[in-house]
Amino acid sequence: MKSIIVASNSSGGGKTTVTLGLMQALINRGLKVQGFKVGPDYIDTAFHERVTKKPSRNLDLFLMGKNGVKASFSRGEGDYGIVEGVMGLYDGRGITSEYSTAHLSKVLKLPVVLVLTPKAQSVTLCAEISGILAFDPDVNIVGVILNNITEGYYKLLKAAIEKNLKGKIKVFGYLPKEEKLQLKSRHLGLVQSVEVASLNEKLHECSSLLEKHVDIDEILKCTKSMPIFQDEYHLKNRNLKIAVAKDEAFNFYYKENLELLNELGEVTYFSPLRDKILPKDLDFLYIGGGYPEVFKEELSKNKSMLLSIKERLESGLKCYAECGGLMYLMENIEGSPMVGFFKGNAYMTKRLQNFGYAKVIIEKENTMLPLETQINCHEFHKSFTETEEEKVYSVIKDNFLGEQKIWNCGYVKKNTLAAYPHVHFFDNLDFLKYLIR
Repeated sequence: MKSIIVASNSSGGGKTTVTLGLMQALINRGLKVQGFKVGPDYIDTAFHERVTKKPSRNLDLFLMGKNGVKASFSRGEGDYGIVEGVMGLYDGRGITSEYSTAHLSKVLKLPVVLVLTPKAQSVTLCAEISGILAFDPDVNIVGVILNNITEGYYKLLKAAIEKNLKGKIKVFGYLPKEEKLQLKSRHLGLVQSVEVASLNEKLHECSSLLEKHVDIDEILKCTKSMPIFQDEYHLKNRNLKIAVAKDEAFNFYYKENLELLNELGEVTYFSPLRDKILPKDLDFLYIGGGYPEVFKEELSKNKSMLLSIKERLESGLKCYAECGGLMYLMENIEGSPMVGFFKGNAYMTKRLQNFGYAKVIIEKENTMLPLETQINCHEFHKSFTETEEEKVYSVIKDNFLGEQKIWNCGYVKKNTLAAYPHVHFFDNLDFLKYLIR
């Protein structure tokens, strides 16, 4: 599979728009495309899937480790792999480029296309590009696409880049200003793909503009044929009956987590929004993250499902709930009744409560996880819970200024674990084994 990374100098720099347009353009040419996303993001991968009609895969060095990232990449299928970067090219964990798009590009030895959105600059843009190129010469930046500009401005910038950088980087073209290409945002990212009614129209408009104004053939020449990496992330079939909540309210899942569950037994997907009760004869229930607060009224009206889940958890069904799943298991979300398995309520705020990479340490005796177990995780949420349930997690985040932020989370009741941190099972296989044992 020939592959390339689409990166930028910042969040909001045009990565997603160009990535989706490029995917659609290649599909229009009759090519098979596999999407990837650097980092822990769930929203962008769902947009990739809408274009490619196959699950996109995350490539997160912090959550998955180098071998996990390589294994995930090799599970991709297609003629071309398009990897969307995260934040700015060199933005990683804290004040270093560790776990950044640049770091990922060096681990996989993938070339990078830089997407920039210039604003009232010309030669200074050249200085910026020069600095990005020089910051880490081991990152193979093969060219640049200029985003959201007019044709006249593009001609000026192209001439400036070619004159001042003297052939150090190719200018592949530009994406014109077009209001129809805008995607609305919510909380920390884009509105979910399932909520964008005109997405197909936007995708085809974007791909048409890229075909017209960007040298896609030249980009394809810069892609790299990738090897098949070793993949040791597998589990033995235990004939488990597993249910996974999946609909508009709950769809934040890493593809590899679901693949591991499929190896453990039979996975059935159900909708907390529409189905009446849980599937029968279950061994394990997984309720991932999402936006339950957006659909709280619909979730609340499905009384039979709420009761079904509560009764099954009270009777000892094993369950793992992440972030939005935790909120769903509380008594209510901002006044809308939920499952009520945990005593307490969930509330939304206007600011981030916790965000970024962190490490979980199990510090309280419980029935599911051994003491001192450590888990790499990621949090991003504007909600919080008020509850008297005992917390078993200590979550530690470095600010890289000699200080740490430490907070408590993670609730264990009977055979249910619910917490805000998102976990990728590849680098935490023991964690998954504890949940299902």
